[in-house]
Amino acid sequence: MFTLDRLPTGLALFVLTSSQLASAFYLPGITPTNYKTGDLVQLNVNHLTPSQSQKDANVRSAFSFDYYHHAFHFCQPDGGPQSVSESLGSILFGDRIQTSPYQLKMQVNETCRAVCDEAVFEPRDAKFVNRRIHQSYNLNWLVDGLPAGQPYKDPNTDTEFYMPGFALGGVQNEQPRLNNHYDILIDYHEVRREQHRIVGITVEPSSFGESKRTGDGEDHSADCGNPDVPMVLDEDGQSRVTWTYSVYWRPSATSFATRWDKYLHVYDPKIHWFSLINSAVIVIFLIGMVSTVLVRTLRKDIKRYNRLDQLGLDDLGGGDSVEDGVVEDSGWKLVHGDVFRAPKHSLALAVLVGNGAQLFMMTGFTIAFAVIGFLSPSNRGSLATVMILLYTFFGFIGGYVSSRVYKSFSGTKWKPLFVLTPSAVPAIVFSVFFLLNLFVWARQSSGAVPFTTMLVIIGIWFVITLPLSIAGSWIGFKQPQKDAPVRTNQIPRQIPPASGYLRPLPGILIVGVLPFGAIFVELYFVMNSLWSHRIYYMFGFLFLSFGLLIVTSAAVTILMVYFVLCAENYHWQWRAFASSGASAIYVFAYSLLYWARMLNFSSFTGGLLYLGYSLLISFLWFVMSGTTGFFASWVFVHRIYGSLKVD
Repeated sequence: MFTLDRLPTGLALFVLTSSQLASAFYLPGITPTNYKTGDLVQLNVNHLTPSQSQKDANVRSAFSFDYYHHAFHFCQPDGGPQSVSESLGSILFGDRIQTSPYQLKMQVNETCRAVCDEAVFEPRDAKFVNRRIHQSYNLNWLVDGLPAGQPYKDPNTDTEFYMPGFALGGVQNEQPRLNNHYDILIDYHEVRREQHRIVGITVEPSSFGESKRTGDGEDHSADCGNPDVPMVLDEDGQSRVTWTYSVYWRPSATSFATRWDKYLHVYDPKIHWFSLINSAVIVIFLIGMVSTVLVRTLRKDIKRYNRLDQLGLDDLGGGDSVEDGVVEDSGWKLVHGDVFRAPKHSLALAVLVGNGAQLFMMTGFTIAFAVIGFLSPSNRGSLATVMILLYTFFGFIGGYVSSRVYKSFSGTKWKPLFVLTPSAVPAIVFSVFFLLNLFVWARQSSGAVPFTTMLVIIGIWFVITLPLSIAGSWIGFKQPQKDAPVRTNQIPRQIPPASGYLRPLPGILIVGVLPFGAIFVELYFVMNSLWSHRIYYMFGFLFLSFGLLIVTSAAVTILMVYFVLCAENYHWQWRAFASSGASAIYVFAYSLLYWARMLNFSSFTGGLLYLGYSLLISFLWFVMSGTTGFFASWVFVHRIYGSLKVD
């Protein structure tokens, strides 16, 4: 998952490479914590999250649960757990970080310690926990900002890496077994004498039956029980569980600057390179087509038309036959008197384009910040926080763009434009998000966004985004509008019937598949990090994929608009927006395929939640990608008709 902590003030810097290793280093803004021997090291706990099943690699649930959910009966610290301050993005992604009762002391090994007195599981609680074990839920701990994980080896490179999270329990012979003992292995690096830094943490969970606490009061010594007898929760009667742990400190040569390397493992980077090369070939092919079909053909057409305008048809001796030849060769010139006619529902198009420009700027800057290293995995939620802040402040861009586009359409409904630009798309997103959040809340999941957080989001929109958008719209409204390259006729020209790929639906589907083909491989890794709760950090590949997406969307949309204009259809504005945005159809279809292959939700609400978020992401994708194609076609149409000499 996009796991990043606290507001990004004094952000850690990690550099992403496209090779098998990803190196990270920190900026002076983040000071490493130095521990002396015997110093208390805080262990914090986070929510329980579903992971991929060991049996079939499917994710079986969409809901996370609070660590101190009453059914788990985990030990609590004296005085109750205290919440650790989190960023806005961390809260939105469901992080619920709290203190724990585990007593860790630097370089002090502990063997078989009881966390607290034994816990009593009633049958109802046992059924709840056993179901979570069947769904392969993971515990998530944090020590000095590092997630506790489990060691794995890459079968291709034989490289050891850490996977964040460790199992709540296991299933053997269809019988769920609760892990009630944890071997905590902490790696530390000695900077200088009596100054140690934590550089790694792994947890090896075990299921020990017959364990019990032997000490009283402050004495937490325990008998960890029999490893041959697993801890099985009885669903028909009471079960008594004693939570135990051991701590082992291991010196490590890993420095603090590179401690995230083992967590940021790249699975077979050849897949990424193959995807990028394949997408680059598609882009080169499209650019070649644009250069050949448009540059060479249009240059000849423009010279021919301009020569006809200067000399006159009679001087050429061609008469009607020459004109007919010109019309047959290229029909785009015939619609010069209608090509800049305002489209239907111009207000809606201007609002969508403005919001698309806002989303585009937010996405581009977020990926750029991540690539150069201003979003560290140690700052949980910083990625989502930066996205929200950028979207908030780019409200000015959205208002300005929508106003300029609407003014070019000679629009008159300015008040609705000023109101709808900052409110229409956010209202749709917030309404869907609020509705889905109700289902999450009904399942008592920690992923439910608190009502106070929603009020904060509304407050940010009302205080910052709304004024900035209105200011941008006002500036765009007051600026003079340049005249169109050619005049618009008073009477619209009749459009001949289209056939084949020039019809709206086939043309949109054809155009949309190519931009999707440029990014579908990287889309898999993004979705896998979201729904499998893994750290996504391959922003270098994402940056290149985003660039290929832009170029592909622009090139293929320009080609479609050119063919549409040659067919004497001057309704290019909505066609350009919908054609480029049609890649969202394939994004949604791919999400359904991912659901069928990688997810196996055992509840209706899990499927509904996934479907709702997939629709929401596809809608935002449609708005952003459609804006890219619209502006590419806008520049193209102005350039070709600006080159004509038309009286």
